[in-house]
Amino acid sequence: MSQFFAGNYTGPAFQLFGVAHIAALAFLVALNLYLIRFKTAAEDTKRTIRWTLAIILWVAETSWHIWNISVGTWNIQTLLPLNICSALIWLSGFMLIFKNYRIYEFAYFLGIGGAIQYLMTPDLGIYGFPHFRYFQTFTSHGLLVTSAIYMTVVEGFRPTWKSLLRVACWGNVYMAIIYFVNLSIGSDYLFINGKPATASIMDLLPPWPYYIIYLELIGIVTFLLLYLPFFIKDMRAKKLVAV
Repeated sequence: MSQFFAGNYTGPAFQLFGVAHIAALAFLVALNLYLIRFKTAAEDTKRTIRWTLAIILWVAETSWHIWNISVGTWNIQTLLPLNICSALIWLSGFMLIFKNYRIYEFAYFLGIGGAIQYLMTPDLGIYGFPHFRYFQTFTSHGLLVTSAIYMTVVEGFRPTWKSLLRVACWGNVYMAIIYFVNLSIGSDYLFINGKPATASIMDLLPPWPYYIIYLELIGIVTFLLLYLPFFIKDMRAKKLVAV
C-alpha cells in the first residue's frame, strides 16, 4: 500500500499504449456504452448517475491535490486549476448536478477535445499501474469525457454553431488572461508562454509564439470534428422536411 501512494514509486513505469494504457481506455469506452442504456431511465435514476459522476470527479481531483501536498510537489506554478481540463473537472460537477447548459458547451468542446488528447498521451512518467496517479489520471480525465457524453446522449443536450463560436471566443479570452497570470507567477498554464519542458508533440511545431497559431488551428479542427455529428443530423433533418 505504501507504494500505491509513493512519490518515488519503484514499480513499473507507465508505458504508452501498453497493456495498462489500453485497458484503461477500453474500460472508459465500455463505461460510456453502458451509460447509454439509461437514456430512457426514470429521472431519479438519471439524477443519481449525475450526482455519482460529479462526486467521483471532485473526489478524484481533490485526492490529486492532497497527494501532491503529501509528497511535497504542490505549487502554484503547476497545480492551480487553471489548465482547461483541471478547470472543467470542477465545473463539470456543477454541470451534472444542475444540468447547466453553459458549462456543457465548454465541457463538450474543450473537455472532450482536451481530455481525449491527454488520455491518449498521458504524462505519467514513472507512475504506471497500479500506482495512485494511474487511477487518478484516467478517472478524472476519463469522467470529464464521460460527463459531456452523458449529458449529450442521455440528458439530450447538444451544442449549436453558437456554442462553438462562444467557446472559441471565450477560450481565446481565457488564454489571454492566463498568459498574464503565467507572467506574474512564473508558470506556463495552457503552455501559452512556452512549450512544455518534457518531450511532446509540440516539439514538432515552430518556436514560440508561432506554435500558438498551430494550436489554434488544431483547436478549430477539433471543434469542427466534434460538431460534425450534429451537422450531419441537422442536414438529414432538413432533407426529410424538404421531402
